[in-house]
Parts: sequence; C-alpha cells; structure tokens
Amino acid sequence: MRKLLAAALCLAATATGCGASVETTPKDARSSSVTLTNCGQKVTFDKVPERVVTNDVGITELMFALGLDDRMAGFAMPDDKGDLGGVPWKDGYDKVKWLSKDQLTKENVLDARGDMVFAGWNYGFREDAGFTPDALKKLGIPSYILTESCRNGRTKTSRGIMPPLEALYTDLTNLGKLFGVEKRAATLISGFKKEVADVRAEAPAKKPTVFLYDSGQDQPFTSGRYAAPDQIIGEAGGVNVMHDVQDSWTTVGWESVVERNPDTIVICDYGDVSAEQKKKFLLSYPPLRNVSAVKHRRIFTLDYVDLVESPRNPSAIARLGAYLRTAG
Repeated sequence: MRKLLAAALCLAATATGCGASVETTPKDARSSSVTLTNCGQKVTFDKVPERVVTNDVGITELMFALGLDDRMAGFAMPDDKGDLGGVPWKDGYDKVKWLSKDQLTKENVLDARGDMVFAGWNYGFREDAGFTPDALKKLGIPSYILTESCRNGRTKTSRGIMPPLEALYTDLTNLGKLFGVEKRAATLISGFKKEVADVRAEAPAKKPTVFLYDSGQDQPFTSGRYAAPDQIIGEAGGVNVMHDVQDSWTTVGWESVVERNPDTIVICDYGDVSAEQKKKFLLSYPPLRNVSAVKHRRIFTLDYVDLVESPRNPSAIARLGAYLRTAG
C-alpha cells in the first residue's frame, strides 16, 4: 500500500528523492516581499522564510512534498502518528530536526531561531497556552495558518471556510508562491486532482454510507461536514452519515450511529489505542451489533495523516474508494 502511495506521489511531485528535477527558488526572492490571502486576510511576508517551524504531521509533509525541507528549522509532532519510514519524503524526516513530541511552544520556536510558524487552530495554535499568531507576531515571528483550520463565524472556535481538498490546494498554491516553487506546487495539485477524478469516475452508482470512527467508547469522536473526512469519504464514492452535523471534528452519540446504520466504518489510526483495538471494540460493543458495517465486518483503516489536510489525502481517497467498490 505504501509503495503505491510513494509511486503516485512521485508522479505528481518534482521534489528530490523521487528522482526528478528540482525547481530552485530564485535568489532574488529571498529579499522580496510576498502577500498572500490566508484565512480570508491579507498577510505580507517581508522576506522568504528560511527557518520555518511546523506543527503536526500533515502540515510538516506539505513542506516536504514541496521540497522545502531546506527551509525548515524543525517540527513538533507526537510519535503516535504512524509509520513515517514509507512516505515519499522520508528524507525530509531524516534531515529536519524533531523539536518536540508534543505541540509547539514559543520556547521551541525561539530555540530553533524560527522565522515563520506554520500551524493550525487545534493543530498547534491554541488560546489556552497563549500560542497564537498574534502572540508570535509580538515576538517578530510571522505565521501561516493551515487553511483547513481557519476559524469561521459559526462559533468562536468553529473551523472550516472551504472544502478540505480546496484548502489543500490553496495552501500548496500559497506556499508555492511564498517560496518561489509555483511550478512544483502546480504539478502536485494537477496530479492530485487527476487522482481524485479517476476515483470519482469509478464510484458505485449506489453510494455506501460511512461512519468515521476516531476514538471514544462512551461517545464516539467523529467528523461532521466541515472536517476533511467528509469530503474524503464523498470523493471515494461514499456518504458520511454525519454530513448533517455542522461541525468539524466533534462528539456524537452512539444512538445516532445506530439510527443511521452505516454500511462501512472507517477507523482513524493514531494514538495509544491501536486500530486493531478500536476494531475489536466496535465489533464487540453490544449497541452496534445490528449495525450493517459491524454485522458484515466492513471496517477499513486510514492513518490520522490521511484524514487531516495533507498531501496524503488523494491517496487516501483512492484507497478508500477501492475498498468501497469491493466491500459488499
């Protein structure tokens, strides 16, 4: 599976490590200011960052996929996010310093002499710890916010201003412009769009219903319509049974899962509880015994990074699409 992922992404990418030519950043771009639209606001970078600090696996891999590991000072990421050895940009993980196996802090960033932080709300940025773009700005450090995590007007903390794949393409485009690798970004986006379109073309006429299970036994943590799994499931040919929930990642009741009777359950694999343990729980939990996915043992696993904004999203769609076409 991981070999297929590597092959698909190498076709789309022009980064080192895939055996393709490298698009170099123009030298004069280092001193040029660049203005981007990030989360609906204009943000100007006075110079091209050279010591970027990232938070979490999907954000870090956006930089790696664009061949920007040489512009990074380090990343923060728990070590429970799956195998990193089989990804196309393994060299990035080998080269860039792992600053913390928790979340970023101002101390991490300052110690690394970071000149930009790339993180997201609930993917590093958080009010309770005072680690926000505004707090970093006071230290003279600019930020770029992951578009999937942009806050909107539904509540003070609600996230999502566009479909998740559009968010992925937006961030690749913006990063390409900021770092002078527009062609590389465009090649990635073109390859990803084709991969997703190919899956959509093979989708079954009758769309199976899918429940995304992240974690939780008393109440399940899942994806509403504004988190990436909703569109990943849809592009793969299924329907998220929680699509009507106007939230991103959120908690629901088991009774709503039973009532909606999903054909398939997708497990999000990360954390201290393994995917196998989660599957065992789902298959043995009495309230779910008559749910179609449990009765027919139609349970599929995707990694955490497949299900948050990342360059692995298109491959996840392809793998889930193949499963939905054959499960029956």
